[in-house]
Amino acid sequence: MDNASSFDTKHARLDGRMLIVGFGCIASSSLPLLLRHIDMDPGAVTVLCLPTDDIAIAQEYGVAIVQEALTEENYRTVLQPLVGEGDFLLNLSVNVSSEALVRYCWECGALYLDTSIEPWSGGGASQKGPPSRRSNYALREAVLAFRLDKRDGPTAILTQGANPGLISSLVKQALVNMAADSNMPVGRLASFEDWATLAQRLDIRAIHIAEHDTQIAAARKAPNEFVNTWSVQAFIEEGLQPAELGWGTHERHWPADARRHGFGSDAAIYLTRPGLATRVRSWTPLGGPYHGFLITHGESISIADHLTLRENGEVVYRPTVHYAYRPCDDAVLSIDELAGRGWVPQERERILREEITEGIDELGVLLMGNERGAYWFGSQLGTEETRRIAPHNTATSLQVVAGILGGIVWALSNPRAGVIEPDDIDYETVMRIARPYLGEVVGVYDKWTPLTQHSRLYEEPRDDSDPWQFLNIRVA
Repeated sequence: MDNASSFDTKHARLDGRMLIVGFGCIASSSLPLLLRHIDMDPGAVTVLCLPTDDIAIAQEYGVAIVQEALTEENYRTVLQPLVGEGDFLLNLSVNVSSEALVRYCWECGALYLDTSIEPWSGGGASQKGPPSRRSNYALREAVLAFRLDKRDGPTAILTQGANPGLISSLVKQALVNMAADSNMPVGRLASFEDWATLAQRLDIRAIHIAEHDTQIAAARKAPNEFVNTWSVQAFIEEGLQPAELGWGTHERHWPADARRHGFGSDAAIYLTRPGLATRVRSWTPLGGPYHGFLITHGESISIADHLTLRENGEVVYRPTVHYAYRPCDDAVLSIDELAGRGWVPQERERILREEITEGIDELGVLLMGNERGAYWFGSQLGTEETRRIAPHNTATSLQVVAGILGGIVWALSNPRAGVIEPDDIDYETVMRIARPYLGEVVGVYDKWTPLTQHSRLYEEPRDDSDPWQFLNIRVA
């Protein structure tokens, strides 16, 4: 970590152009590290963003800037002069259809990466229709249907940020670590079935994407203001989608508000309530026990799907997988105010960046069920270190950028992989590229279970025979 050369190495070369779509918090945080580690001409980089986006960092680094909104009606006309064969489209926008851009890149021979599967404006949380059609599950199934006969073609990596993205590599590294700690030989892990078999052998029943953000600023949240350490608009959008989780084979208690989608892989279910109104119990090494929000995320579905074992067409093993997010204090207050407003967004928003005074983002995976205890593996990244190693970043944005960088390097080395997810990527490459930007990367066992957080003052539904039941994890 302290070796300066870790921050000077060119990891891959791009001979074509790079188009960055969107220039919000994550895009502006990514640009300095992309130019640091990808061997490319800064003059070949273009930022395509909204007229309202802050372009100061793009101007500082001397890249071309086009300020025009992409819409369902104009995107082909706008993209045509900006991206073509051999180029790279990095989609970090909100309300621009990932599927449409993937299809366009496939047709013109360009590489592609995004950090979440987005619909056109008016889709997602704000679109009309039943909850299933507003879910990440439905968005994922649509893109996976497109890729069915397109395995050999320009690489398009879906959802490769921190979570989703980097988190899939953390799960694989955690499984390898746990196997080594148990003196369990694993052999060559070459397929999804190999990874699922390993998880089954380790008795992993549930996996949390366990994140606890403690970053604060001197100026606290004001009334009628939503404060966050990353995109406010994107957070509200995903938080108002139905809560979604991969549904494990060990589960014995079907939630009263749970529904199946009735199409696709059937690896996940959804609840008939938004993620911002759904709490779960979880744990991180520094934060300890906490209540987090069960926000829908693509990795909850893709990890559960990839860690599924079938025999004669029947599912015999799958862990329950979901996000357990405890955002920064001001974001928690903002969510409470948002709920009180009937989920009508506040008139003002503020993303904490340079004004952050202290705190860390503790982001990792919590694997539960093994006899040694719950195992958390992930990144503990603080404000001071972030500012030392990466300009224009916060701890939260840098963890996302690290995942993006790892994905781009892999894509440039594997330009004909077709449309893929983070679970398809070589996790060791992603970890090698990302690790210098993740602060302390630790693996910790603990005897914590969600039952230790249940209050004895009031009766709550619980199953003492198996602490890892979602019944115990969900806050009633």
